[in-house]
Amino acid sequence: MQITSLSPTAREAARARPPVRSQRSNFRRAGIIVLFLLPSAVLYFVLVLLPVLQAVPYSLFTWNGLEPLTHFVGLKNYMLAITDPVFVKAFTDNITIVVLSLLIQLPFALMLALVIGKTLPGRTIFRSIFFMPYVLSDAVAGTIWHFLFLPDNSGLINTVLQHTIPGFQPQLWLADPRMVLFCIFVVMIWKYFGLHLVLYVAGIQNIPDEVVDAARIDGASSLQVSRYITIPLLGSTVRLSIFLSILGSLQYFDLIWVMSQGGPVHGSETMATYLYQYGFQSLSLGYGSAIGMFMFITCLIFALIYQRIIMRRDIDGSLAGAQA
Repeated sequence: MQITSLSPTAREAARARPPVRSQRSNFRRAGIIVLFLLPSAVLYFVLVLLPVLQAVPYSLFTWNGLEPLTHFVGLKNYMLAITDPVFVKAFTDNITIVVLSLLIQLPFALMLALVIGKTLPGRTIFRSIFFMPYVLSDAVAGTIWHFLFLPDNSGLINTVLQHTIPGFQPQLWLADPRMVLFCIFVVMIWKYFGLHLVLYVAGIQNIPDEVVDAARIDGASSLQVSRYITIPLLGSTVRLSIFLSILGSLQYFDLIWVMSQGGPVHGSETMATYLYQYGFQSLSLGYGSAIGMFMFITCLIFALIYQRIIMRRDIDGSLAGAQA
């Protein structure tokens, strides 16, 4: 039967019905997407989600990782953690790293990105030089800087300062509990400064030249262009940079462990190093699971609140662009 012999309503329904070939093409495309995503999804479930789910019951037991789960203690592991002065010190050190990152690392990266901008000669070389440390693994970077911070005259830093500053006395950089955390933070700046710099420079390059040119025609100075145009238009990039910096600071481990193992006298202890020492090395995996759950809950609460309040406009804009 031809469409012309149908009623008007039936003809409209027939025209609106998608062709069978189009449906098969959509199913085939969806199948290809699932096929490519499946290996990553399986790895993510096995290496990330499954350990998190397993840590929930483990944290409610006193368990050494070898025997069956028989000694149920409920929330005792959590109460022990939040009342332990060492864990409180570790949590405080994480917050200190977060504050220092927000007050020192990110603002300086933003200022240098504004200097580099779009027109600075050799800007590609600058970006490459600052980004190189980020390519190194934390273990390699920690080992290199551990030798640089060696005490007495065996460390390069003490040697250089002795030859440049008259009367300088060699410092025990990583052996002083009051100094070790700030020394490690210097290394963290050296390693991750380039990442934030590249993010900011990429955001600046996405700003339309017409907007900047219009402001300059109206008489705006370079400082005014940066303050009223460039930085506001970098809002989404800055918010993403802050998000990554805080989450990374709350769960940082590798560099600190290689350089100081959380010492001396817990001077550079963080939640991650505390978990490794009192969970894995002490074979108290039930207690370690409680520490891991505390870290997970802390990061999850921050991520949800930050995305809900700070990044909501960026997320809504991305979803609207995807739907369009």
